[in-house]
Amino acid sequence: MLDTENYTPRLKAAYASTIRPAMKEEFGYKNDMQIPRLDKIVLNIGCGAEAVRDSKKAKSAQEDLSTIAGQKAVVTLAKKSIAGFRVREEMPLGAKVTLRADKMYEFLDRLITIAMPRIRDFRGVSGKSFDGRGNYALGLKEHIVFPEINFDKVDENWGMDIVIATTAATDAEAKALLKHFNMPFNS
Repeated sequence: MLDTENYTPRLKAAYASTIRPAMKEEFGYKNDMQIPRLDKIVLNIGCGAEAVRDSKKAKSAQEDLSTIAGQKAVVTLAKKSIAGFRVREEMPLGAKVTLRADKMYEFLDRLITIAMPRIRDFRGVSGKSFDGRGNYALGLKEHIVFPEINFDKVDENWGMDIVIATTAATDAEAKALLKHFNMPFNS
């Protein structure tokens, strides 16, 4: 049985014990509050045309995303009607969830150690997907790389967006932080 009161995620403990001191030494921070840390991780599944044809697809994506994240995902709705795409305002088009604190560290650990090695022909993630402010975005072609998803019950393979928001001021600091978390960059 897991003792939830005294439990600390593995990556959170590693951040406190080894990553923070290494980052402080590497970039020469004078104050501990300057050291970059993870702020949040946002997961998103967009159903697109499938949700237009069948409104149950967005609900299915929400359930899968909730299973992966370990917390309830919200259904995303269309902001405006677009006749060319047969989209009406307030139509459900996907799902999203924002992870913080312990759930964020747990998800990042599962992403790096379990899900990424299960991706076919995986050669690492791009080291250029930073936004200029220290946030990193990546996409997965299939959400079924997560072990929580049962292969047999999946009716559709969804693509998935993952945005890792950090408090780093520059992309170099954010990349160094993610490298310390063993993010498999290919460049």
